[in-house]
Amino acid sequence: MYPYDKAEQDFVSLLNHADLDEKLAIEPHTAQPFNEKIYDALSAAFLSDNESAHIFVQRCLYRINRLKLFWYDELNNYSNENSRFLFDLRVKIEKKWSAWEENQIPSESLQRTDVFQSLCERAGEDLNPDLTEEGRYIRDRISEPGYRRLLSIASLDGLVEASQLSRVLGGAGSEVQLMLAKILWEEYGGGKFERKHSSHFAAMMEELGLDPRPEAYFEMVPWEVLANINHSFSLSEQKRKFLRYIGGLLYIEISVPASFKNNKLAGQRLGLSSKATSYWDIHIKEDIRHGQWMLRDVALPLVDMYKNDAWEILLGYDQQKFLSARATAAIVTSIRKAENDPATINEKIESVV
Repeated sequence: MYPYDKAEQDFVSLLNHADLDEKLAIEPHTAQPFNEKIYDALSAAFLSDNESAHIFVQRCLYRINRLKLFWYDELNNYSNENSRFLFDLRVKIEKKWSAWEENQIPSESLQRTDVFQSLCERAGEDLNPDLTEEGRYIRDRISEPGYRRLLSIASLDGLVEASQLSRVLGGAGSEVQLMLAKILWEEYGGGKFERKHSSHFAAMMEELGLDPRPEAYFEMVPWEVLANINHSFSLSEQKRKFLRYIGGLLYIEISVPASFKNNKLAGQRLGLSSKATSYWDIHIKEDIRHGQWMLRDVALPLVDMYKNDAWEILLGYDQQKFLSARATAAIVTSIRKAENDPATINEKIESVV
């Protein structure tokens, strides 16, 4: 039997060929086992909700998506950036996956909703939401090894934070575009590396003896977290879905202060230094402002600009809320399992350092 982990290894080998499309043109059979496995995995993930299939699909999609960003590594790693094989594979995965995800969100009523009012109501509710079970666990019960695992999993996104936003900034100038650029500028520390938000995340990891290199803990990341990241890639790369991307970003900026407050309080409860909680702290302070900017100067002006399609902002908002909650639940589940076996959590983390 051809297992998912072997198929993933074979996919990485395909990615590492100097000219993947040329190789497959000459030896098309090379990718046949993988092609058959990804086809089976799409059915297993989105028809049977198979956990192993989900992680395989999302890892493959992530490995394609990351080629859209520059990682300051070997230039040869980008040889297949424009591969037709990878393009077709991404389209195949996203077509099945996106349809499955969209079925999780009721959207018909959104088209008949007062978008302006609904966005304001959602923003008000999610700025100060009720404490979730996951938030309470992190705030009140997570151990220091659990906190380290939280950082390890979150680092996949935290160390390259806001990168997808850069993909939507090009094009004609407008007040909306300038506000998005302003938010990106603050995320990037106003041009000072030590103030860049991802630098604060790296500092937290170093303070706790974790490896601050991007993707160091890739194998530890649940598929729900990968799906959250892949979703951002998908929307930011499809300009037809620009309004959905904006809705999702609005939710993130609105909701982060409340969720990150639990992480900060957990660090303080554990007696960690301010450096070990600095990333949460800076977001709590800045994202309250960013959320206001996103609502007032980005989302609501777009409602006026795209009256017939503005409901898509709501769809993006609601879908991101669902994806974020699912990812958080998966992280807490991973932490709880690891905390029941401290040797396992330390082994998995320290093996990378």
